[in-house]
Amino acid sequence: MIACQTLITCHANADFDALAALVAAGHLYPDSMLLFPGSQEKRVQRLMESMPPGRHPFVNRQQVDWDSVRLLVVVDTARRARLDHVRPLLDRPGMDIHVWDHHPPAADDVPASFRMQEEAGSCTTLLVRRLRARGKTVPADSATLMGLGIYGDTGCFTFSSTGAEDFQAAAWLHTQGMDVGAIAEAAMPEVSSIHVQALNALLESAQRIRVGSTEVVLAAAPLEEYIGDFAQLAQRLMEMEKAEVLFAVGGMEDRVQVVGRSRSDAIDVGAICARLGGGGHAYAAAASVRDLTLNQVRDAIYQDLYAQAGTQKLARDYMSAPAIGIEACRSVREADELMLHFGLKAVPVFAPGTRRCVGIFDAQTASRATSHGLGEEAVETYMQRRPVTIAPDSRLQSIMDTIIGARQRLVPVVENGEVSGVVTRTDLINIFAEGAAAPTPEAALRKERSLAKLMQTRLPAATRRLLTRAGALGDRLDMPVYAVGGFVRDLLMERPNLDVDLVVEGDGIAFARALAKELGGRLRAHQKFLTAVVIWTDEQGKEQHVDVATARLEYYEYPAALPTVELSSIKMDLFRRDFTVNALAVRLSHGSFGRLADFFGGQNDIRKKAIRVLHALSFVEDPTRCLRAVRFEQRYGFTIGPGTEKLFRNALKLGLMDRLSGSRLFHELRRICEEENPPACLIRLHHLGLLSAVTPHLALTPEKTELLQSLREIMDWYRLLYFEEEPCPWLVYLLGLCRALSYPDAAAALDRLGLPDSRRQEFLSLREQLRRRLPGVEAWQRHADAGGPARKSALCALLDGLPLEGLLYLMARAEDEGLRRNLSRHITQWRRERCDISGADILALGAPAGPRVGAVLRAVLAAKIDGEAPTRDAQLLRATQLLRRAPTPDASPAVEK
Repeated sequence: MIACQTLITCHANADFDALAALVAAGHLYPDSMLLFPGSQEKRVQRLMESMPPGRHPFVNRQQVDWDSVRLLVVVDTARRARLDHVRPLLDRPGMDIHVWDHHPPAADDVPASFRMQEEAGSCTTLLVRRLRARGKTVPADSATLMGLGIYGDTGCFTFSSTGAEDFQAAAWLHTQGMDVGAIAEAAMPEVSSIHVQALNALLESAQRIRVGSTEVVLAAAPLEEYIGDFAQLAQRLMEMEKAEVLFAVGGMEDRVQVVGRSRSDAIDVGAICARLGGGGHAYAAAASVRDLTLNQVRDAIYQDLYAQAGTQKLARDYMSAPAIGIEACRSVREADELMLHFGLKAVPVFAPGTRRCVGIFDAQTASRATSHGLGEEAVETYMQRRPVTIAPDSRLQSIMDTIIGARQRLVPVVENGEVSGVVTRTDLINIFAEGAAAPTPEAALRKERSLAKLMQTRLPAATRRLLTRAGALGDRLDMPVYAVGGFVRDLLMERPNLDVDLVVEGDGIAFARALAKELGGRLRAHQKFLTAVVIWTDEQGKEQHVDVATARLEYYEYPAALPTVELSSIKMDLFRRDFTVNALAVRLSHGSFGRLADFFGGQNDIRKKAIRVLHALSFVEDPTRCLRAVRFEQRYGFTIGPGTEKLFRNALKLGLMDRLSGSRLFHELRRICEEENPPACLIRLHHLGLLSAVTPHLALTPEKTELLQSLREIMDWYRLLYFEEEPCPWLVYLLGLCRALSYPDAAAALDRLGLPDSRRQEFLSLREQLRRRLPGVEAWQRHADAGGPARKSALCALLDGLPLEGLLYLMARAEDEGLRRNLSRHITQWRRERCDISGADILALGAPAGPRVGAVLRAVLAAKIDGEAPTRDAQLLRATQLLRRAPTPDASPAVEK
């Protein structure tokens, strides 16, 4: 560890100016150490490697004695987001911080006791000015490096941000021995086949657009490999295209790299890159985006460009009229043909006989519905309901908010209650192409909420460590990792849920294998579904597991089929999920740990307490989602949205439940029975017609409903006793659902649920035992109520051999309060009684080995239950008395029955 009172650093992924400013600050602050955080630019890497060891006081993070630092000097940035490598110092109370930066102020700038933050061609220029003012001199190699920084950040003194002070700084450095030839050699861009291919791809994709009076070149292309010096390609492209303003956008591996350059005062590329999470100044800026696709980044740049141009028109100036639409009562097939004929992606849906808009129907839904054989269904079944509409005098901002922010394919323009025209996505693109503009909505760039603090306060330390390790492993393997689904939903709702599911953008099984190795655990992989389970033992010796999946897209070859799996992105992985509240993900990578990804409005639906599917064919593709919708609705006190409920009922109307296998139905029914309030779920399913759709035998009657509610009371009562023996919930509630059914009807219900033969026979056998024994149990209670000799042991004999689930069922069925009380005593006390003597004691009393030993023990136990032999001595006496009697085939009828 190296102790130092003054530590100087720059932003991560340093460029020439950041490195030069780092060295310049070293000359300004004596006895300081330089923390270089690294760079992805190969030219900067080569320059660092070429420096003689010890020439400058560089240290790495592992060498720094953090406790010794009293002054932190930050150069070429002021933004906290770009200084993760010194976060311990930024967070330390009382830390003295000096900032040197030539970028404009930003909201996340670090607080500083000294700040030199002026717009200039380079940060090095500001530091050279101070060196000159203090009469300092610098060695020739340092002067050359500082000159390289100015040269690089001013684009060879050609960028519009270049000022007189940059030339003055370079002139002074020349007097200090700056080697111009060395600068030219160091700054010479590397040109490899990869660079040539990337440049060609950008040239082919380049589009010239006019924004106001300014011509902008925007080039966006996917690139085969990551290019660290992408900014140099952008500069080369700008020179070749002779552009006033240029945006080069490259899709590389797991990120989209953006470089902006401007020679115009009309376009501030720094502001646009800042909205993408990057930074810079008005004439040169960059951003690295991981949470948007290449097309989304390109569209966001378009929107911001036009926002800066600032013209406004009204909806009536942009709309297509008259609007082509279809009545809600017409078929999906007709709508599909209409859109195909006119080349439309979506149409407004009208109330029959009017032009009043009641929905929007898109071509994708029509095509998918038709492929599932639903072409003759009415359009209103699958249309988007309650669309956002606008008035003719609405401004472009409203159109953008709806099409981009609300993800609505078109905006109906409504006048006097009727649709007079529509503005489509194509219209919006044409608006942009013609140079119109409006302030871009916040939703155009998905501002993601950070859950880092919530995770810190709500999750146990062990879970936080697991998530952190998973994120770090993903960083090392270059695979973005997310926690997804119910874990995220319950975290937002502040409900306990430590069942962690991970999704990896990459090879999920390879990631899981590496995670299992790191945790010292084992792996269970499912190659067909690209998933795996990692199992390990924690510090307390308990077995833990985490599910890992590859980000995937599932498609269904026919309604109710099992999904076919393809590789996809996190957005498409979330889109395959059942409901918006479950289509949430939290990123675990170090630089963005805790960032929430919500593409489909899940947070909003949680706030509104709504259960909503992600698309109109959700229940068609997987009808088990009908059962899950009710389960989540009842668990959280939510409400199934009107549109979702209509789709739900339509799935039942189409008979899609009949296509589900029994095992899938049973799996969902079992999970319902494990909920806190199963009867509420079952009653809701009955009212929606779902129980009857599964099998008419499960439909509720008033007697069944009352029994189910009684079963819940008994189950809750038993759980409060905290016995180790736990009942099987599905078995208890299925007994209730099968009440009063004949044997063939009950068997048919089990067949529909696909119970394996062994379970099926066990259930039917238990049901028959309960049916036969209930009259005897009720007779015993009547006898006791009448004052007759009703021995406790006789009741125990009647109940002997019944599992806990059967006893709880009988207790719920008991209408007599006395019988219910005695059954509760049997469950909690009598059946748990054990003799205080053993078979060895019986043999010691002279009994021959054989069946009679067991018969005597059972008789002694009955005497103990009845209070006649409470102690060991009393039990030995009772055993002696029994042995003196003449042996009979049945020494204790009440117990042995």
